[in-house]
Amino acid sequence: MELYALLSGGQPGIDIFGFKITAYALIIVCGMIAAFFVISLLFKRRNMSGDLFLTFFCICLPIAIVTTRLFYCLTDEHLSKTPELWFSFDSIREGGLSIIGGIIGGLLSVIGVCLVKKVSLFRVGDCIVVGLLLAQAIGRWGNFANQEVYGAEVTNPALQWFPFAVYIDAKGAWHYAFFFYESMVTLTAAILMFINAWKNPYKPNGVNTVGYFIVYGLVRSIMEPLRDPQYILNDGGIPWSFVFSLVMLVVGLGVLAVVFVLNKKKEGKWIGSAVGDPYGITKYIGDGKMDGLPLRDKWNMMCAIYPENYRDAEVKNDKDDKNTGEKDEENSTQEKEN
Repeated sequence: MELYALLSGGQPGIDIFGFKITAYALIIVCGMIAAFFVISLLFKRRNMSGDLFLTFFCICLPIAIVTTRLFYCLTDEHLSKTPELWFSFDSIREGGLSIIGGIIGGLLSVIGVCLVKKVSLFRVGDCIVVGLLLAQAIGRWGNFANQEVYGAEVTNPALQWFPFAVYIDAKGAWHYAFFFYESMVTLTAAILMFINAWKNPYKPNGVNTVGYFIVYGLVRSIMEPLRDPQYILNDGGIPWSFVFSLVMLVVGLGVLAVVFVLNKKKEGKWIGSAVGDPYGITKYIGDGKMDGLPLRDKWNMMCAIYPENYRDAEVKNDKDDKNTGEKDEENSTQEKEN
């Protein structure tokens, strides 16, 4: 009980010159920062440049944030009738985001950048979804701060303990801590996918990408109908988050099967290749035209596999340059004296 009181007590945010920044917002930003570092590291690990990652980050993140809000407004039975409030400052301060909307907007923007940059969607996606899962796992604790995303009431006193259940002040009762369950499942999936992205360079690309849709679609399709009704987006009587979760699950399972079947047909093996290069990340991908070989990077797993495809950075030693210049000047003086 002391741990629960510590986690749920204190100020729900911080005040800066009279402007309150809520705990929810702070937690969401922490999730974004964590995702930034994880994805950037995986881009390097999987033979892509940091500049390419920044391109995706700067374009796709703002679009995903807008569509996260837009999807919520379109599917909320109250806000859908008042579009003038969708992006008003006061309305946004009152809350209202949908991860499903962010996924849709993020996916479409990533596809667009991949088409422009001529980059494999699956290869990029295998890195991005790891950071996305981590951000979502962290972000669910924002729901804890807001006392939302919970299930039915827990009436058995023996089960009224955190984190199995969470006490909701507005209800004056303990409820199943759905936010915690989803956070732990999502975090576990993020860790497993990170390990796969970090250690597995083999074809086919896309396992992490479609795995994300399977995991998240399954989790949300199970938990969404069990949530408190006031947090279910059901404009027009249609539970949109539940519908899209089922679509994500079904499409993810179908695409995963297609990914392996196509690799078997093309490469002669389910994983790797029996007829050619077994690695799916051999080609280095930068953000623009390159002059010569890419630089060797200690994080890039392909540098050890194909070292001939990379070059060492030119190291300039100012001290050596200075010594060389002094020796040249000394030799020149000696030649003149001779």
